[in-house]
Amino acid sequence: MYGPHLDPAHIRDEDLDEAARQGERMLAWLETAREELDQVIGAGESPSGQVRARVDANGRVIEVAYGPRALRMGSMELADETLAAVRAASADAERQTHDLMREALPGYDPVAARAELEGLLDGELG
Repeated sequence: MYGPHLDPAHIRDEDLDEAARQGERMLAWLETAREELDQVIGAGESPSGQVRARVDANGRVIEVAYGPRALRMGSMELADETLAAVRAASADAERQTHDLMREALPGYDPVAARAELEGLLDGELG
């Protein structure tokens, strides 16, 4: 059912049934996967390597650590490096979460599903 060519005018009953089953599987997985998701910790590093960050699956920053040369940076550069490290950590946590979802829900691609949803919303809002 997921794909870039989903046309709401041509949705079949079978497609709706499959979407409902997939939704039910996802909800069931979320009930049991809380512990797995709580273990997801994304790690990221700034381009200079002087800032490291760790982020949980919900995007909360757990830790930011600065290397010895970070203290020599200007405030704007340090801020940019910190944001880069946090963004990299967030991307890592999201990748790990998607990997868990793919393992638990064969055939489900969270990236494709998000792109499809955004495409549908853009069509409605655009």
